[in-house]
Amino acid sequence: MSPVTAGFTAVLDGVLRKPIESLDLAQIQSGRGQVYPDRPPFTWITGRVDRSVGITFGTAPARDGYDIPLRIYRPRAVRDTETDVPVIVYLHGGGWVQGNVVSYDPLCTHLARQVRAVVVSVDYRKAPEHKAPTAAYDGVDATRWVAAHDGALRADGSRLAVCGDSAGGNLAAVVAQAARDDGSPRISHQALIYPAVDMTLASPSIDEHANAPILTRANIHAFKAHYLPERADATSPVLSPIFGDLTGLPPALIQTADLDPLRDDGVRYAEALRAAGVPVRLTNYVRVPHGFASFPGAVPMGAQHRAELVSEMRGHLYPAGGDDPTASG
Repeated sequence: MSPVTAGFTAVLDGVLRKPIESLDLAQIQSGRGQVYPDRPPFTWITGRVDRSVGITFGTAPARDGYDIPLRIYRPRAVRDTETDVPVIVYLHGGGWVQGNVVSYDPLCTHLARQVRAVVVSVDYRKAPEHKAPTAAYDGVDATRWVAAHDGALRADGSRLAVCGDSAGGNLAAVVAQAARDDGSPRISHQALIYPAVDMTLASPSIDEHANAPILTRANIHAFKAHYLPERADATSPVLSPIFGDLTGLPPALIQTADLDPLRDDGVRYAEALRAAGVPVRLTNYVRVPHGFASFPGAVPMGAQHRAELVSEMRGHLYPAGGDDPTASG
Protein backbone atom coordinates (compact mmCIF):
# COMPACT_ATOMS: atom_id res chain seq x y z
CA MET A 1 0.00 0.00 0.00
CA SER A 2 1.35 3.44 -0.90
CA PRO A 3 2.14 5.94 1.88
CA VAL A 4 -0.71 8.19 0.69
CA THR A 5 -3.21 5.34 0.76
CA ALA A 6 -1.96 4.14 4.13
CA GLY A 7 -2.18 7.61 5.61
CA PHE A 8 -5.68 8.22 4.28
CA THR A 9 -7.05 4.90 5.49
CA ALA A 10 -5.46 5.41 8.91
CA VAL A 11 -7.21 8.77 9.27
CA LEU A 12 -10.50 7.36 7.98
CA ASP A 13 -10.45 4.36 10.31
CA GLY A 14 -9.00 6.14 13.31
CA VAL A 15 -10.65 9.56 13.20
CA LEU A 16 -13.49 10.04 10.73
CA ARG A 17 -15.65 7.01 11.45
CA LYS A 18 -16.36 4.31 13.99
CA PRO A 19 -16.63 0.60 13.15
CA ILE A 20 -20.14 -0.59 12.37
CA GLU A 21 -20.07 -3.13 15.21
CA SER A 22 -19.78 -0.28 17.73
CA LEU A 23 -22.77 1.73 16.47
CA ASP A 24 -26.33 1.63 17.75
CA LEU A 25 -29.32 2.25 15.49
CA ALA A 26 -29.47 5.99 16.14
CA GLN A 27 -25.79 6.36 15.23
CA ILE A 28 -26.26 4.28 12.09
CA GLN A 29 -29.19 6.41 10.97
CA SER A 30 -27.35 9.65 11.72
CA GLY A 31 -24.28 8.54 9.78
CA ARG A 32 -26.21 7.70 6.63
CA GLY A 33 -26.41 11.34 5.69
CA GLN A 34 -22.66 11.95 5.75
CA VAL A 35 -21.41 13.61 2.57
CA TYR A 36 -17.98 15.15 2.04
CA PRO A 37 -17.97 18.70 0.59
CA ASP A 38 -17.46 19.07 -3.14
CA ARG A 39 -14.36 21.25 -2.81
CA PRO A 40 -10.65 20.81 -2.14
CA PRO A 41 -9.06 19.24 -0.20
CA PHE A 42 -11.92 16.72 -0.05
CA THR A 43 -12.18 16.38 -3.83
CA TRP A 44 -8.49 15.55 -4.00
CA ILE A 45 -9.52 12.27 -2.39
CA THR A 46 -13.09 11.62 -3.54
CA GLY A 47 -12.94 13.14 -6.99
CA ARG A 48 -15.05 16.10 -8.01
CA VAL A 49 -18.69 16.20 -8.99
CA ASP A 50 -18.77 16.79 -12.75
CA ARG A 51 -20.84 19.95 -13.22
CA SER A 52 -21.42 19.14 -16.88
CA VAL A 53 -23.91 16.53 -15.67
CA GLY A 54 -27.37 17.54 -14.52
CA ILE A 55 -28.89 15.89 -11.45
CA THR A 56 -32.63 15.35 -11.02
CA PHE A 57 -34.84 13.11 -8.93
CA GLY A 58 -37.59 10.54 -9.31
CA THR A 59 -39.20 7.54 -7.71
CA ALA A 60 -39.94 3.97 -8.71
CA PRO A 61 -42.70 1.85 -7.16
CA ALA A 62 -41.62 -1.11 -5.04
CA ARG A 63 -43.68 -4.29 -4.95
CA ASP A 64 -44.96 -3.42 -1.47
CA GLY A 65 -46.12 0.06 -2.48
CA TYR A 66 -43.08 1.99 -1.24
CA ASP A 67 -41.73 4.74 -3.49
CA ILE A 68 -38.02 4.07 -4.05
CA PRO A 69 -36.10 7.37 -4.41
CA LEU A 70 -33.93 7.69 -7.50
CA ARG A 71 -31.10 10.14 -8.18
CA ILE A 72 -30.83 10.66 -11.92
CA TYR A 73 -27.75 11.92 -13.78
CA ARG A 74 -27.88 13.14 -17.39
CA PRO A 75 -24.98 14.78 -19.27
CA ARG A 76 -25.88 18.33 -20.26
CA ALA A 77 -24.20 17.73 -23.62
CA VAL A 78 -26.94 15.21 -24.37
CA ARG A 79 -29.83 17.22 -25.78
CA ASP A 80 -33.33 16.77 -24.37
CA THR A 81 -34.43 15.46 -27.74
CA GLU A 82 -31.89 12.63 -27.68
CA THR A 83 -33.51 9.43 -26.51
CA ASP A 84 -30.94 6.96 -27.80
CA VAL A 85 -28.47 7.17 -24.91
CA PRO A 86 -28.12 4.04 -22.74
CA VAL A 87 -28.94 3.71 -19.05
CA ILE A 88 -26.79 2.61 -16.12
CA VAL A 89 -28.52 1.61 -12.89
CA TYR A 90 -26.16 2.18 -9.96
CA LEU A 91 -26.45 0.49 -6.54
CA HIS A 92 -24.20 2.00 -3.89
CA GLY A 93 -22.17 0.26 -1.20
CA GLY A 94 -22.32 0.46 2.57
CA GLY A 95 -22.95 -3.06 3.81
CA TRP A 96 -26.71 -2.80 3.10
CA VAL A 97 -26.71 -0.59 6.23
CA GLN A 98 -24.78 2.62 5.55
CA GLY A 99 -24.15 4.99 2.66
CA ASN A 100 -26.28 7.30 0.55
CA VAL A 101 -26.74 8.21 -3.09
CA VAL A 102 -25.43 11.78 -2.76
CA SER A 103 -21.98 10.61 -1.67
CA TYR A 104 -21.71 8.79 -5.01
CA ASP A 105 -22.16 11.97 -7.06
CA PRO A 106 -18.46 12.03 -8.06
CA LEU A 107 -18.54 8.51 -9.49
CA CYS A 108 -22.04 8.68 -10.99
CA THR A 109 -21.44 12.02 -12.73
CA HIS A 110 -18.16 10.64 -14.05
CA LEU A 111 -19.93 7.59 -15.50
CA ALA A 112 -22.72 9.70 -16.97
CA ARG A 113 -20.33 11.99 -18.83
CA GLN A 114 -17.65 9.51 -19.85
CA VAL A 115 -19.96 6.67 -20.90
CA ARG A 116 -22.48 9.18 -22.26
CA ALA A 117 -25.39 7.58 -20.46
CA VAL A 118 -28.22 8.37 -18.11
CA VAL A 119 -27.23 7.03 -14.68
CA VAL A 120 -29.96 6.16 -12.18
CA SER A 121 -28.75 5.68 -8.61
CA VAL A 122 -31.16 3.70 -6.44
CA ASP A 123 -31.73 4.80 -2.84
CA TYR A 124 -32.79 1.34 -1.68
CA ARG A 125 -34.02 0.70 1.86
CA LYS A 126 -31.43 -0.32 4.41
CA ALA A 127 -30.96 -2.68 7.32
CA PRO A 128 -31.43 -3.17 10.18
CA GLU A 129 -34.81 -1.44 9.80
CA HIS A 130 -35.39 -3.28 6.52
CA LYS A 131 -33.91 -6.76 6.54
CA ALA A 132 -33.09 -8.77 3.43
CA PRO A 133 -34.35 -9.19 0.83
CA THR A 134 -35.84 -5.65 0.87
CA ALA A 135 -32.74 -3.98 -0.58
CA ALA A 136 -32.47 -6.63 -3.30
CA TYR A 137 -36.14 -6.33 -4.22
CA ASP A 138 -35.85 -2.53 -4.31
CA GLY A 139 -32.94 -2.88 -6.75
CA VAL A 140 -34.88 -5.30 -8.94
CA ASP A 141 -38.07 -3.21 -8.90
CA ALA A 142 -36.25 0.04 -9.61
CA THR A 143 -34.38 -1.51 -12.55
CA ARG A 144 -37.58 -2.90 -14.03
CA TRP A 145 -39.24 0.51 -13.71
CA VAL A 146 -36.30 2.27 -15.34
CA ALA A 147 -36.36 -0.08 -18.32
CA ALA A 148 -40.13 0.22 -18.71
CA HIS A 149 -40.15 4.03 -18.41
CA ASP A 150 -37.15 4.95 -20.50
CA GLY A 151 -39.31 7.56 -22.23
CA ALA A 152 -39.53 9.53 -18.99
CA LEU A 153 -35.73 9.36 -18.76
CA ARG A 154 -35.31 10.26 -22.46
CA ALA A 155 -33.08 7.24 -22.86
CA ASP A 156 -32.92 3.80 -24.46
CA GLY A 157 -33.93 1.21 -21.86
CA SER A 158 -33.00 -1.64 -24.18
CA ARG A 159 -29.33 -0.72 -23.65
CA LEU A 160 -29.06 -1.02 -19.90
CA ALA A 161 -26.22 -1.88 -17.53
CA VAL A 162 -26.18 -2.48 -13.79
CA CYS A 163 -23.27 -1.42 -11.63
CA GLY A 164 -22.56 -1.51 -7.92
CA ASP A 165 -19.79 -1.59 -5.36
CA SER A 166 -19.45 -3.86 -2.30
CA ALA A 167 -22.99 -4.50 -1.00
CA GLY A 168 -24.18 -2.69 -4.12
CA GLY A 169 -22.20 -5.17 -6.19
CA ASN A 170 -24.15 -7.92 -4.45
CA LEU A 171 -27.41 -6.17 -5.34
CA ALA A 172 -26.35 -5.57 -8.95
CA ALA A 173 -25.56 -9.28 -9.34
CA VAL A 174 -28.96 -10.18 -7.88
CA VAL A 175 -30.66 -7.75 -10.27
CA ALA A 176 -28.88 -9.34 -13.24
CA GLN A 177 -30.05 -12.80 -12.20
CA ALA A 178 -33.64 -11.65 -11.61
CA ALA A 179 -33.77 -9.93 -15.01
CA ARG A 180 -32.46 -13.09 -16.70
CA ASP A 181 -35.06 -15.22 -14.89
CA ASP A 182 -37.95 -12.95 -15.87
CA GLY A 183 -36.74 -12.29 -19.38
CA SER A 184 -36.97 -8.56 -18.74
CA PRO A 185 -35.35 -6.13 -18.71
CA ARG A 186 -32.54 -7.12 -21.00
CA ILE A 187 -29.29 -6.18 -19.29
CA SER A 188 -26.32 -5.63 -21.56
CA HIS A 189 -23.58 -5.54 -18.92
CA GLN A 190 -22.92 -5.90 -15.20
CA ALA A 191 -20.04 -4.09 -13.50
CA LEU A 192 -19.32 -5.37 -10.01
CA ILE A 193 -16.78 -3.49 -7.91
CA TYR A 194 -15.36 -5.57 -5.02
CA PRO A 195 -18.74 -7.33 -4.70
CA ALA A 196 -19.92 -9.34 -1.69
CA VAL A 197 -21.51 -12.41 -3.27
CA ASP A 198 -21.30 -15.12 -0.57
CA MET A 199 -23.13 -14.59 2.71
CA THR A 200 -21.76 -17.88 4.05
CA LEU A 201 -18.44 -15.96 4.28
CA ALA A 202 -16.48 -18.84 2.80
CA SER A 203 -13.83 -16.79 0.97
CA PRO A 204 -10.29 -17.38 2.33
CA SER A 205 -9.43 -13.68 1.97
CA ILE A 206 -11.82 -12.84 4.83
CA ASP A 207 -9.39 -14.48 7.23
CA GLU A 208 -6.28 -13.48 5.27
CA HIS A 209 -7.21 -9.80 5.56
CA ALA A 210 -9.18 -9.96 8.79
CA ASN A 211 -7.73 -6.67 10.05
CA ALA A 212 -7.44 -4.80 6.77
CA PRO A 213 -8.04 -1.06 6.53
CA ILE A 214 -11.52 0.19 5.57
CA LEU A 215 -13.20 -3.23 5.95
CA THR A 216 -12.39 -5.90 8.53
CA ARG A 217 -13.70 -9.37 9.24
CA ALA A 218 -15.52 -8.00 12.29
CA ASN A 219 -17.18 -5.35 10.09
CA ILE A 220 -18.34 -8.02 7.66
CA HIS A 221 -19.93 -10.11 10.41
CA ALA A 222 -21.66 -7.03 11.81
CA PHE A 223 -23.07 -6.03 8.42
CA LYS A 224 -24.30 -9.58 7.88
CA ALA A 225 -26.02 -9.62 11.29
CA HIS A 226 -27.80 -6.36 10.46
CA TYR A 227 -28.87 -7.42 6.97
CA LEU A 228 -29.93 -11.04 7.28
CA PRO A 229 -33.11 -12.04 9.10
CA GLU A 230 -32.87 -14.70 11.79
CA ARG A 231 -32.65 -18.21 10.38
CA ALA A 232 -32.15 -16.90 6.85
CA ASP A 233 -30.69 -19.33 4.33
CA ALA A 234 -27.36 -17.71 3.52
CA THR A 235 -27.13 -19.77 0.32
CA SER A 236 -30.28 -18.25 -1.17
CA PRO A 237 -29.30 -16.55 -4.47
CA VAL A 238 -31.15 -13.37 -3.47
CA LEU A 239 -28.62 -13.08 -0.62
CA SER A 240 -25.63 -14.86 -2.15
CA PRO A 241 -25.72 -14.62 -5.94
CA ILE A 242 -22.78 -17.01 -6.24
CA PHE A 243 -25.18 -19.86 -5.42
CA GLY A 244 -27.61 -18.93 -8.18
CA ASP A 245 -27.93 -20.24 -11.72
CA LEU A 246 -25.32 -18.25 -13.60
CA THR A 247 -26.07 -19.37 -17.16
CA GLY A 248 -27.28 -16.76 -19.58
CA LEU A 249 -26.17 -13.77 -17.52
CA PRO A 250 -24.82 -10.59 -19.17
CA PRO A 251 -21.09 -10.07 -19.62
CA ALA A 252 -19.37 -8.85 -16.48
CA LEU A 253 -16.53 -6.67 -15.32
CA ILE A 254 -15.40 -7.55 -11.80
CA GLN A 255 -12.88 -5.31 -10.07
CA THR A 256 -11.31 -6.48 -6.80
CA ALA A 257 -8.89 -5.01 -4.28
CA ASP A 258 -5.93 -7.19 -3.34
CA LEU A 259 -5.92 -6.13 0.34
CA ASP A 260 -9.67 -6.65 0.72
CA PRO A 261 -11.37 -9.35 2.82
CA LEU A 262 -13.90 -9.58 -0.04
CA ARG A 263 -11.25 -10.07 -2.73
CA ASP A 264 -11.95 -13.77 -3.14
CA ASP A 265 -15.71 -13.20 -3.38
CA GLY A 266 -15.08 -11.34 -6.62
CA VAL A 267 -12.50 -13.84 -7.86
CA ARG A 268 -14.75 -16.82 -7.11
CA TYR A 269 -17.73 -15.16 -8.77
CA ALA A 270 -15.69 -14.47 -11.89
CA GLU A 271 -14.60 -18.11 -12.00
CA ALA A 272 -18.18 -19.31 -11.52
CA LEU A 273 -19.48 -17.01 -14.27
CA ARG A 274 -16.81 -18.23 -16.68
CA ALA A 275 -17.67 -21.84 -15.87
CA ALA A 276 -21.27 -21.00 -16.78
CA GLY A 277 -20.17 -19.58 -20.14
CA VAL A 278 -20.48 -15.89 -19.23
CA PRO A 279 -17.79 -13.53 -20.61
CA VAL A 280 -15.92 -11.94 -17.70
CA ARG A 281 -13.12 -9.42 -17.30
CA LEU A 282 -11.57 -9.73 -13.82
CA THR A 283 -9.06 -7.15 -12.61
CA ASN A 284 -7.45 -7.41 -9.19
CA TYR A 285 -5.87 -4.09 -8.22
CA VAL A 286 -2.78 -4.69 -6.11
CA ARG A 287 -1.73 -2.87 -2.94
CA VAL A 288 -5.13 -1.23 -2.43
CA PRO A 289 -7.91 -1.84 0.12
CA HIS A 290 -11.65 -2.23 -0.12
CA GLY A 291 -13.50 0.95 -1.08
CA PHE A 292 -11.05 2.37 -3.62
CA ALA A 293 -13.85 3.54 -5.95
CA SER A 294 -14.90 6.06 -3.29
CA PHE A 295 -11.45 7.59 -2.82
CA PRO A 296 -9.74 7.46 -6.24
CA GLY A 297 -7.39 10.30 -5.33
CA ALA A 298 -5.86 8.33 -2.46
CA VAL A 299 -4.91 5.24 -4.46
CA PRO A 300 -2.35 5.04 -7.27
CA MET A 301 -4.72 3.20 -9.60
CA GLY A 302 -7.79 5.41 -9.13
CA ALA A 303 -7.72 6.77 -12.67
CA GLN A 304 -7.06 3.34 -14.17
CA HIS A 305 -9.99 1.77 -12.30
CA ARG A 306 -12.32 4.45 -13.65
CA ALA A 307 -10.92 4.18 -17.17
CA GLU A 308 -11.46 0.43 -17.19
CA LEU A 309 -14.99 0.81 -15.85
CA VAL A 310 -15.88 3.38 -18.51
CA SER A 311 -14.23 1.40 -21.31
CA GLU A 312 -16.04 -1.83 -20.47
CA MET A 313 -19.42 -0.12 -20.20
CA ARG A 314 -18.93 1.79 -23.43
CA GLY A 315 -17.98 -1.39 -25.22
CA HIS A 316 -21.22 -3.10 -24.24
CA LEU A 317 -23.62 -0.15 -24.33
CA TYR A 318 -22.22 1.22 -27.61
CA PRO A 319 -21.18 -2.07 -29.20
CA ALA A 320 -20.92 -0.66 -32.73
CA GLY A 321 -18.58 2.11 -31.57
CA GLY A 322 -19.86 4.59 -34.11
CA ASP A 323 -23.09 5.27 -32.20
CA ASP A 324 -21.20 7.08 -29.47
CA PRO A 325 -19.71 10.40 -30.58
CA THR A 326 -17.43 10.45 -27.54
CA ALA A 327 -16.06 6.94 -28.08
CA SER A 328 -12.67 8.22 -29.21
CA GLY A 329 -12.44 11.04 -26.70
